[in-house]
Amino acid sequence: QVQVVESGGGLVQAGGSLRLSCAASGRTFSVYAMGWFRQAPGKEREFVATITWSGGTTAYADSVKGRFTISRDNAKNTVYLQMNSLKPEDTATYYCGRDQQKFGLGSRSADLYDFWGQGTQVTVSS
Repeated sequence: QVQVVESGGGLVQAGGSLRLSCAASGRTFSVYAMGWFRQAPGKEREFVATITWSGGTTAYADSVKGRFTISRDNAKNTVYLQMNSLKPEDTATYYCGRDQQKFGLGSRSADLYDFWGQGTQVTVSS
């Protein structure tokens, strides 16, 4: 069973920055794409960013492009989400998930991820 644990959330003023971390267990972490999603109260979980197994390709939601950066360190089984120029509309619980497919390209659909963490809360005040 794979365990995924997110951390790094908190309260920040608009314009500030946070770096989220996602640590995953398992010796096969490096062969799976990983993704970050977020969910605000009363809304569906939405795609934020994804990174391929090698880290060579990334993709972002239009709403965060140019402000957020996803990266990974396969030696540490960890994926990061650097969030800059935060806005109040970025307020949500952020989740990290593992792509279902080995050597996949990552997906914008949460349905194609299997293991998820418990989430970390990000609150951006205006």
